[in-house]
Amino acid sequence: MARYIFITGGVVSSLGKGIAAASLASLFKLRGYKVSLQKLDPYINLDPGTMSPFQHGEVFVTEDGAETDLDLGHYERFVGITMNQNSNVTAGRVYSNVIKKEREGKYLGSTVQVIPHVTDEIKKLIKLGSKGADVSFVEVGGTVGDIESLPFLESIRQLNMEMNDGHTLFIHLTLLPLVEVTNEIKTKPTQHSVKELRSIGIQPDILLCRAKNKLNNHIKNKISLFTNVSNDAVFSAQDASSIYEIPIDYKQQKIDSYILKKLKLPNKKSVIKPWISFTNKIKKCNKKLTIGMVGKYVELEDSYKSLNESLLHASIHNQISLEIKFIDSEDIKKSNMKLLNNLQGIVVPGGFGNRGIEGKILTAQHARTKNIPYLGICLGMQISVIEYARNVLGFKKANSTEFDMNTPYPVISLVSEWEDFLKGNMKGTTKNLGGTMRLGAQECSLITPSLAYKLYKKKTITERHRHRYEVNNKYISDFSDSDLLFSGFSGDYNLVEILELKNHPWYLASQFHPEFTSSPMNGHPLFNNFIKTSYETK
Repeated sequence: MARYIFITGGVVSSLGKGIAAASLASLFKLRGYKVSLQKLDPYINLDPGTMSPFQHGEVFVTEDGAETDLDLGHYERFVGITMNQNSNVTAGRVYSNVIKKEREGKYLGSTVQVIPHVTDEIKKLIKLGSKGADVSFVEVGGTVGDIESLPFLESIRQLNMEMNDGHTLFIHLTLLPLVEVTNEIKTKPTQHSVKELRSIGIQPDILLCRAKNKLNNHIKNKISLFTNVSNDAVFSAQDASSIYEIPIDYKQQKIDSYILKKLKLPNKKSVIKPWISFTNKIKKCNKKLTIGMVGKYVELEDSYKSLNESLLHASIHNQISLEIKFIDSEDIKKSNMKLLNNLQGIVVPGGFGNRGIEGKILTAQHARTKNIPYLGICLGMQISVIEYARNVLGFKKANSTEFDMNTPYPVISLVSEWEDFLKGNMKGTTKNLGGTMRLGAQECSLITPSLAYKLYKKKTITERHRHRYEVNNKYISDFSDSDLLFSGFSGDYNLVEILELKNHPWYLASQFHPEFTSSPMNGHPLFNNFIKTSYETK
């Protein structure tokens, strides 16, 4: 039977529960334990797929096509295991399942209530997410005290009561604010947060105290006294210059050893060398590079979390200190191209809707004509096709039907629209937005010779997708005698997956999202070479 480690948060949100869970799970995996990770999210949405990036940040896509919380990206990058549909449980999914069962008569006429029906469903999904694991790390989203989180907290309380002694453990991540005027750390918010947790029947076994500096014994003793948590179970979650230093910090504090003892698990040999080697590489990055990220959601950098991390992985791989300059595509105009000055490389990421599209098209043109290395992802590939069709092929009003249903040159369109193209019927459907896209891992066949084949070093690759619109197959032949090469196609050779320019230092765009499969230790071939070439051609 799996052991369960439940991670809750208090005082304020965004303290880093996901990083804490990922760091601890990594330490256990490096000890040889089979681990699983799961995020419980209290919002009513079925998944974050239709949520604004400004509210939720990045939507991370799993291999099996689930649209999930960005913390699952941390889980995969830190631990090296593949997340799935059961790795992210929302209140919306829970209530949807319960209502479906009620409609089917599964509750035999009972009055359906939060307890036991909703909590039973949550417990069922928690157990499903831990299948095959020795140790399951379960992060509870939100903050203790939020009304939305109560069913999830009640569920893990019940699980603790139902399981054998030593099979569950509660970790509470909380904030210790620093009053800089007096240079005094305040413990009262933590005391109240733990009090709130205990009031619903959960006594934390471990406190992770987020603070600017490491805690001294005086602070630990005080926290221990007022929270009923053992002094040796009060640990520092100190601010770090890099999130990849956190597993090392936790190891140095012997948090994993303490957990093993509490869960009555064998103290298998500890390995931390991979993280030490990686963080040492960070310290050796002495070359400088500036990359421009021209997007629609740059006000919140977490909107591109996996992309940011992928660029970071690649820069470390190349011993480069990277600066990402975030540029709002709405600010890019023919009269204001100076925003793109002094960039050694340009990335245009994905997005939805027509806001800022013309700025992205101008950016792609700028990179193409000025010989600046360019990486386009998803929408970044689609606008590359539009730009080339307009400015090289002479299709002056070329566009995507997402942005202009009446364009005379729909070089980008819904797959369903192609069949009616000759009939002049270009009415796509966006009635249902959630879960209706091309999602998850898909095979891609690479053309040889090509830059893509050179980088991947194999003819067939698998990458993750999240999109509706595609390059319109009706126009592929129009590009055949140009410098633009379609170098990757879906496994059945029906859909364009990659394009590149033949006579350019580095210009490649993909319909898929390679950022979802980048890892700290290895990076990703596209990002690694993009960063390398950007530095060499600056």
